[in-house]
Amino acid sequence: MPPAASADRLGRLLNLVPYLLARPGIRIVEAADDLGVTERQLREDLELLWVCGLPGYGPGDLIDMALDGDRVTITYDAGIDRPLRLTPDEALALVVALRMLAETPGTANRDAVERALAKIESAAGALAEAAPVAVQLPGNADRLATIRGAVERRRALHITYYAATRDETTERVVDPMRVLVAEGHAYLEAWCRRAEAVRLFRVDRIDGMTELDEPSAPPPQAQPSDLSEGVFLPTPDYPLITLRVGRGGRWITEYYPCEEVVEESPDHWLVSMRAADLGWARRLVLGLGPEVTVVSPPSLAEAVWDQAQVALAAYGVELD
Repeated sequence: MPPAASADRLGRLLNLVPYLLARPGIRIVEAADDLGVTERQLREDLELLWVCGLPGYGPGDLIDMALDGDRVTITYDAGIDRPLRLTPDEALALVVALRMLAETPGTANRDAVERALAKIESAAGALAEAAPVAVQLPGNADRLATIRGAVERRRALHITYYAATRDETTERVVDPMRVLVAEGHAYLEAWCRRAEAVRLFRVDRIDGMTELDEPSAPPPQAQPSDLSEGVFLPTPDYPLITLRVGRGGRWITEYYPCEEVVEESPDHWLVSMRAADLGWARRLVLGLGPEVTVVSPPSLAEAVWDQAQVALAAYGVELD
């Protein structure tokens, strides 16, 4: 179901329960006329309501109703007749999310966001006054606004981009698709003409950009990425690396997706993860210093050894 249709149906379902509670035994055709839907659509909504309810989703948790011929009566409303009551934590989470949205350059329907924010802050009352919320957006807000403008004007961009996985700066022409904020960073999602694929470009790694006098034209196969599980989604074709890390290096298990973490001893963990590029893995290992030892693959261990020799040679030191 398209997002717009899903949102319309959700609103209709939320309105349907209190409507039926106030009119027990109403004829379905009359209810459909009042609600501005077809009788078939109303019956489909009632079938969906039957499997909606409270967590647990057992017989005593789901919305229940009685259908008597062409009449319907709600017999259990699962509490949906009561106004929504937010806990302090829920209210604060909504305030933070809406504040972030309101402060993001180029946000559409900013007035609607501000109105919703004002209502929630007003309802939160003393909580909002005791814990005022200030949101700090990712850096490069001016650059982010420029990129959003190109997205809105549907213009292609020429960018100078630092690719951290390969430790190199490249020149690319991209067809912007959208701007998003994920995991504390702003990203431009675009069709990269050089890679011939959809790519995410971190805004703070875009060293320069020029809006081109040509339209942004992503091909039909260019689809938005699913970031529900994170920005970096390792695949089986990425190299698998295994590291033995000390206490000071355990943070990588929280920062990067890991396939396996084994506690070898109180001081050392065996960590396996996928790396998009062995060059990136080499820089990661070198940055961890004595807190890590490469277990596999051998090519990574050799690359780390070679780079360490080069670095030490600059200081007149040789490895045995």
